[in-house]
Amino acid sequence: MFPTPIERTSRSWQLTYQMLLPVALIMWLLPLIAVAIFSIKPAADFTIGNYWGWPSTFEGFTNYGKVFFESDMPRYLLNSVMITVPTVIGAVILSCMTGFALGIYRFRANLVIFFMFVAGNFVPFQILMVPVRDLTLQLGLYNTITGLVLFHIAFQTGFCTLFMRNFIRALPFELIEAARVEGVNELRIFWFVVLPLMKPAIAALAVLIFTFIWNDYFWAVVLTQGVETQPVTAGITSFNAQYRAAYHLMSAGSIIAALPPVLMFFLMQRHFIAGLTLGAVK
Repeated sequence: MFPTPIERTSRSWQLTYQMLLPVALIMWLLPLIAVAIFSIKPAADFTIGNYWGWPSTFEGFTNYGKVFFESDMPRYLLNSVMITVPTVIGAVILSCMTGFALGIYRFRANLVIFFMFVAGNFVPFQILMVPVRDLTLQLGLYNTITGLVLFHIAFQTGFCTLFMRNFIRALPFELIEAARVEGVNELRIFWFVVLPLMKPAIAALAVLIFTFIWNDYFWAVVLTQGVETQPVTAGITSFNAQYRAAYHLMSAGSIIAALPPVLMFFLMQRHFIAGLTLGAVK
């Protein structure tokens, strides 16, 4: 039913696994390695086809300096922060409350409401492009950071509710019953009993949602335009000119844009892993 652990396989297969693992890792990281290498090359290297070779001249400081000080990249980064942070906070708060309600209370429409949250995750978001854009135009939210934040919160709440509801249902229900016997109201039970136990799940969910929203490109292009509102993922395309693309600057900008999610993961790594594994064993 379950795959055999690598420690219990034959010695020959263990050696094969140890040899193939670094190869698979390098192949998986190859696009990122290519972008990192090209971010320190001059523009001429792309023209002459020097994609993987040693840089003809080291232009790392020049490229990254242009990205930071001669472009709108700082503004795009600020926009991403202004979009991602409120979205993470809003989605986590809503999912904690909905997960508590669906995980603790027993009522007739419980499963129906839960399935509605889950069903939203199976809708291909591409087919919603036109109606969502028209809705933001009607509400005056098109090309605004507020509109993009509200949209992301609405679309991420379904997954977050699924995550939180299943986590809360795994908590010992005896704690809640004991609090009710002591006369504690439901709001205080949520705040003082359930919420402290949800910290690992909140940390794991915050890392996931932060990564999803920060790396979003599709909706950033559909719902925003211009320096004032576009996040960094869409702003990188500003290095494309009419007749020529500055691929060395795009590469440097891509590396800069990828750093915040990576730093977020390493800072929250302990809580992230605890949130994913808590409840896996009794």
